[in-house]
Amino acid sequence: MAQRRTKDQAAVRCEVCILAGGLSSRMGQDKARLVLGRRTLLGHIRATARRLGLPVRVIRRDLTPGCGPLGGIHTALKTSQSDVVVFLSCDMPFVSEELLRQLVLTVETKSNGTFVVEKGRVGFPFLLKVKTALRVERLLAQKQFALQNLAVALNTATIPPLHPEELFNINTPEDWIQAQAYS
Repeated sequence: MAQRRTKDQAAVRCEVCILAGGLSSRMGQDKARLVLGRRTLLGHIRATARRLGLPVRVIRRDLTPGCGPLGGIHTALKTSQSDVVVFLSCDMPFVSEELLRQLVLTVETKSNGTFVVEKGRVGFPFLLKVKTALRVERLLAQKQFALQNLAVALNTATIPPLHPEELFNINTPEDWIQAQAYS
C-alpha cells in the first residue's frame, strides 16, 4: 500500500512519522518509554504502524523546538522523502491498524490531508501531503500551534474513529492508570 496509482497520477509515496519529542511535562517522565504490557508506548504505536507496510520514522527532535506537535509535524514534512506523511503520536497506544488503513485510503483525494475527528475536534492520527510544509512554517511563524488551526489553514478532510477508545491519549498519571486498566 506504500504506492498507489490512478490513471492520471504516478505512484504516491507514503510514510509514517511517530512524534515522540514532547516534554511529557504533565506525566513527569518520558511517555514514549513507559511500559504498557510487554512494550513501551512508542513500541505499541510503532508495531501498529509497521503493519501498514510503509516506512516508519520516529521524530524525537524538532527543527523548531518549543512549538508542540506542530514543531514535529514541520520537521517530518521538511525531512520527508515521501509525498504524504501519516502522523501518529507516541502516547496513543490503542490506535488500530484498521483506522490507519482507512486514513491511508484518503491519500489520493484532492484535500491537503485528512484528520481523524472526534466530538468536533481534530487530532491524531492524521495524514498530510508534504507540499503543505510551507503553510505549516507560516503557522509556526504566527505562533499558531494548535492542530485545529492547522486543519483549518490546510482545508483538510476528516474521518471519524472506528472506536473512540483507540484515540485515548496518555498525558497524565491518571491517564496512565486508566490505560493500564485497558490493556
